[in-house]
Amino acid sequence: MKENTLQSTIGMTSYQLVMTLSPLKSTPSLVDQVCSRLARQLRDEVESGDGKLPPERLMAESLGVSRTVLREATKRLELQGLLEIRHGSGIRAVNRLHKPLSGSLSLLLPELPERLRQLNEARAAIEPEIARQAALKAQTADLKQLRVIHDRLVAAETHDEAVESDIDFHRTLARIGGNEILKLMLESLADLGRESRRVTIGNVGQQRAIDHHTAILNAVAAHDASAAAKAMKHHMDEAARDLAAKTKTKR
Repeated sequence: MKENTLQSTIGMTSYQLVMTLSPLKSTPSLVDQVCSRLARQLRDEVESGDGKLPPERLMAESLGVSRTVLREATKRLELQGLLEIRHGSGIRAVNRLHKPLSGSLSLLLPELPERLRQLNEARAAIEPEIARQAALKAQTADLKQLRVIHDRLVAAETHDEAVESDIDFHRTLARIGGNEILKLMLESLADLGRESRRVTIGNVGQQRAIDHHTAILNAVAAHDASAAAKAMKHHMDEAARDLAAKTKTKR
């Protein structure tokens, strides 16, 4: 019987032989398992705790893995923006999931003017939808927070204060909208967005941003999704024009 089986196997083509093999079951490595376990816990720690994690030895013992496995997992999570590892002060949970993409932009688009141009194109594609979603979902507490941030922009006395208030306003709209993918995309563009805002606010002043944010805020407060999206699109279009004008002036 064994001889017949062997003969039939020898007579097979390589393709036929491969097709008779049973597929292997894909099982996560120990490092993958540790990453998954920690990732679930880290988000809760960022939201409700101080972010500081137990010493490496205690975490390894709790998870039942070696310190080598734990170190590989924590390095991977650091690259993904979930951990901050500082020698001497330990490991801290953070929420910087946008960092990998943010750091890739300067490599992909080394010329700053082109990065800023494409940034505005990306924001014009996603921010009107963010504003629309925020108008549909905003609660009383959300509107109060938006107004506080808007008042900070109005009262800003320095360029940097105005830029950070502007970023916070858009970030808060994304949080209110509740779409985690859009929120992460916007956060990934935040660092580059600072460069863009320094150019546009520095060129035309912060009053333009104040006027545009007022229109967006009023539409969101009225739960008028169409008006919110339209006001945001106008905001993005004007920012693109300001940036293009500044770039031409430099040339």
